[in-house]
Amino acid sequence: MNEMEISEKLQGILATLPAKPGCYLMRNAANTIIYVGKAINLKNRVRSYFHADSSHDAKTRRLVHDIVDIEWIVVGSELEALILEMNLIKKHRPKYNVRLKDDKRYPYIKIHWAEAYPKITVTRQMVEDGSRYFGPYTSAWAVYQTLDVLRRIFPYLTCDREITGNDKRACLYYDIKLCNAPCIGAVDQAGYRQMISDLMDFLGGHSEGIITRMEQDMQKASDEMRFEKAAAVRDQLKAISSIIERQKIIFATDYLDSDVLAMARSDGEACVQVFFIRGGKLIGREYFILEGTEDTADNEVIEQFITQFYTEAANIPQQVMLPQEIEEAQIISQWLRSKRGGEKVEFFVPKEGQSHDLVKMAAENATETLQSLRAQWQADAHKQEQALAELQQALHLLEPPNRIECYDVSHTQGVATVGAMIVFQKGTPAKNLYRKFNIDSTSIGNPDDFASMEEMLTRRFKRWQASQETESNPGAKPEASFSFLPDLIIIDGGKGQLGRVVKVLEQFNLFDKVPVVGLAKQEEEIFFPHNSKPLLLPRHSQGLYLLQRIRDEAHRYGITAHRSRRSKLGLASQLDSIPGIGPARRKALLKHFGSLDKIREANIEELAAIKGMNENAAQSVKANLE
Repeated sequence: MNEMEISEKLQGILATLPAKPGCYLMRNAANTIIYVGKAINLKNRVRSYFHADSSHDAKTRRLVHDIVDIEWIVVGSELEALILEMNLIKKHRPKYNVRLKDDKRYPYIKIHWAEAYPKITVTRQMVEDGSRYFGPYTSAWAVYQTLDVLRRIFPYLTCDREITGNDKRACLYYDIKLCNAPCIGAVDQAGYRQMISDLMDFLGGHSEGIITRMEQDMQKASDEMRFEKAAAVRDQLKAISSIIERQKIIFATDYLDSDVLAMARSDGEACVQVFFIRGGKLIGREYFILEGTEDTADNEVIEQFITQFYTEAANIPQQVMLPQEIEEAQIISQWLRSKRGGEKVEFFVPKEGQSHDLVKMAAENATETLQSLRAQWQADAHKQEQALAELQQALHLLEPPNRIECYDVSHTQGVATVGAMIVFQKGTPAKNLYRKFNIDSTSIGNPDDFASMEEMLTRRFKRWQASQETESNPGAKPEASFSFLPDLIIIDGGKGQLGRVVKVLEQFNLFDKVPVVGLAKQEEEIFFPHNSKPLLLPRHSQGLYLLQRIRDEAHRYGITAHRSRRSKLGLASQLDSIPGIGPARRKALLKHFGSLDKIREANIEELAAIKGMNENAAQSVKANLE
């Protein structure tokens, strides 16, 4: 792009860029951040995008074409720029940046070490509260499986009793050997904490000390003729040994704790496999998918993965083995060192020997994982085509419904009402087209789902109407969420909701152009306008599965948007808006738990145990605060 093609606004920005380290944020016409970068010299780096340079790849050319505004943040050093860039990418997930595919938080195992008798939970957020964390893991199911095994070896507390050691009897878990019952004094505080410490060492891959001490404990119990205790320790040792035997021994035990990274790529996505080597053993592995990797060099993709993964990682190893050198190894190593509390972190690209074989094995695993995932996606694509064909036939449509829109209304007793619009294209979610509508409940009655639905659809098709009126303007960019008519509208509800949608379509003269159906949840009946007889699709049809997925996704998106809006109302308002929670219960909950986050984390039994609460009220709290 030469200077004559740059807008006057951008020319002004480029002329005033400082020659200092910092981050830059590029925005498109919709004011969305589409790229975040860092530079030692902002002036030189940002201006380089706009040089007429044939070496720019296709992705960079597309990026530059979309830029209408640039802002920058000056920082004091290259390290500060790196950290700021990581935080901005995590916050905004820009379209043109390489990024971890899932924007959800990954699960961790949390050891509540600051408590006198630490418990173990699964969380998706690390908080500096004195707890110890292990992860991230890519599968919550795998985490719970791990804990299920660990609990049989280290029978930790799961109840909410206040531990005094003076209770008259323990619960059932003690009888089935899933708790060592500090509540009745079967183990003292020091003994319980030692067990949890062993569990943490085991999760960290360092089990030699645990085995040695347990063998000593078993011998001591046997010498003192406490044979039941000796047998229990013996069973624990057997369980630990069986797990250790399945862990592949890679190096001698004095070898550095290491993470091994390798990558496979295909069609704009990359799969990075991570092997975790602790105490010379391969104790686990995880894979992560990155998107936005097209036209990006391998070493840059790996570099972006390292910064994003270790931002989330609970533990940083002494060494990271890589398939190739990365450009910013020194500054990233400096950052990782700060995360390890000042202890050195080395990057190592092995060229031969065991280490090289290990990186090669990780690469083979990454390739197999990516191929397997792609096979699943292709299989899903076939099912999606089948589902769309079934819907076309069942709903008597002229064409397969390639663009399907679904609408849902979420609120709590009329508070913070939000309308949700989600879009599926060719049977898969098009999340960039999702939109939410904040509904003013005072203007429509409190609450009125039918009126909220009518308002949402009216606003949606007014936007469509406005886009048609500006279509002749060559400078105007159509907004994909509203500028195109759907091939099918799905409403989460029966005849009443459907009638309101039909009313809106008729107002815009679209009733004959846009098919609409209602999906009633109880029997999964499909209702048609002006027809009292519902349609029931076969229970195992791909068409029904697709309708259910779309309806459930609309509900999920609507609930998420509603909770976000409701959170702005304040703590007391959120609790007051929950059915069955009045001032007395609200006060009791806050007094006991201290914060909304603690209330949200509590289970139904914990909530129901609060003075003035019961199981129904507890279930209401969980349903409205999750």
